Amino acid sequence: MSLTSGASTGSPMRRRDFRMLLAGAAAGQLGAQVTLVALPLVAVLELDASAFQVGLLTAAETAAFLLVGLPAGALTDRMRKRPLMIRADLVRAVAMGSIPAAALADALTMAQLYVVALVTGVATVFFDVAHQSFLPQILPREELMAGNGALETVRSTAQVGGPGAGGGLVQLVGAHLAVLADALGYLLSAAFLLRVRQPEAPPEVAADASLRKDIGEGIRFVTGHPLLRVIALTTALGNLCMAVLMATQTVHLVRVVGLEPGALGLVLSASAVGGLLGAVCSGRLAARWGQARLILWSVLLSGPFALLWPLSGHGTLGAALFAAGSAGISFGAVVYNIAQVSFRQGLCPPHLLGRMNATLRFLMWGTLPLGALLGGTLAEAFGPRAALACCAAGFLAVPLPLLLSPLRRMRDLPEPGDLGAAFPGTPGEDPAVDSDEEPAPTPSR
Repeated sequence: MSLTSGASTGSPMRRRDFRMLLAGAAAGQLGAQVTLVALPLVAVLELDASAFQVGLLTAAETAAFLLVGLPAGALTDRMRKRPLMIRADLVRAVAMGSIPAAALADALTMAQLYVVALVTGVATVFFDVAHQSFLPQILPREELMAGNGALETVRSTAQVGGPGAGGGLVQLVGAHLAVLADALGYLLSAAFLLRVRQPEAPPEVAADASLRKDIGEGIRFVTGHPLLRVIALTTALGNLCMAVLMATQTVHLVRVVGLEPGALGLVLSASAVGGLLGAVCSGRLAARWGQARLILWSVLLSGPFALLWPLSGHGTLGAALFAAGSAGISFGAVVYNIAQVSFRQGLCPPHLLGRMNATLRFLMWGTLPLGALLGGTLAEAFGPRAALACCAAGFLAVPLPLLLSPLRRMRDLPEPGDLGAAFPGTPGEDPAVDSDEEPAPTPSR
């Protein structure tokens, strides 16, 4: 049986714990999407930051995936996931709350923004690794595709409403006060997580366990699997290009397209409609095309939309072209993410989930700070439109690892028990784990 066939029949919304997890994700994502608009505008409008400084700020937000990505997985596998997520939410709320406090005291600097971005990024690494490792504890394997689809629907909905709300808040109360919405979102996320009832015993740690050994086990699991390797390479390249976009888009939309904060937020909200549509359609597309084909075609067909970004000039037409390009890319990215995340969650033994997710996050998200620095440097030297042109060329190359891999000949991804037959020498499931049973109650999205 393929993962796709089982995934299409799940009904995770009937489970109370999943509903609480989903509500917490909604609160946290909405606040984060407001900050997606507000934080760069604090730098651009209130501190008169250069294009390179904005790129450096984006790099600081994502540098944690390089700095603590691998040890975060090993440490997460030694901890209970729900308390770890709650602590991470509280750290992020305090960090974001410090920005308006400093601004009101006329003491806000770019240095503080960098520190807040870095601290928030570290907390996000732990939260996301724990979140992706916690989901298989409250959902059986056949419901993971539907569960991830619901979480992506929430995230995409927040991406539609959050930037518009963020732009409006910036115009209404100022960029520094708009960041408070993010702090409130993290507090609400922690409150919903407190209501999750899933029992979670502390993970057993072997007497001879060491951080280095645990990290190595996670790396070997990922690098020893041919499909995980190609997924990691594809996603890393896509994230590199996305980081160039994130570091460049605010400067481009404000200084080239000529948008006010409110209009900028609306453009980003319109861009996210594609992601929402992708989240809604992903289950049906997986059932019709097959999960392996969906991973390939989602990035192959959406990549050309990136060419619309460097074509966006001043005025309404430029804003519309930018939004259309982002909507196409968002559709493909969300469909791709739902398919590949569901596959790897169902593939991995429970005791390795944290390390598997962290290793992949390190490999796939570690390119984000590099892309942000590249985007800021290109925009500073040649202008934001040239940086977006380079970004678009990169998106066209994203499907190449998939096209050169065995996945291009597959319709469905193999079951964990079928991996050895499909790919000799591939690490399979832990012998102690029965893949046909629900995940036991003991051990971001």
